[in-house]
Amino acid sequence: MADFPEADPRFSEFVILQAQNAGLFLGQIPNPASGVKSVNLRAAKSVIDSLEMLASKTRGNLTASETKLLDTAIDNLKPLYQSALAAEQA
Repeated sequence: MADFPEADPRFSEFVILQAQNAGLFLGQIPNPASGVKSVNLRAAKSVIDSLEMLASKTRGNLTASETKLLDTAIDNLKPLYQSALAAEQA
């Protein structure tokens, strides 16, 4: 019998939290304390890089739904980062 990874709800919560943090740093989500949207590209890049590292290091050890969540988060955040970077450089 094949040994399949078990889902861990903490993993999904972690990925969602990190994606929300990146959204906050990319000005997509207002700061909960101030209600103001602001951009911090360095922090956003750090979160995205960490999610990419997590995807690389956990490859083959996640459930299909965990892999999809992580990949979707990365795929959604990277273009937002590129847009914010382009806007800052303009």
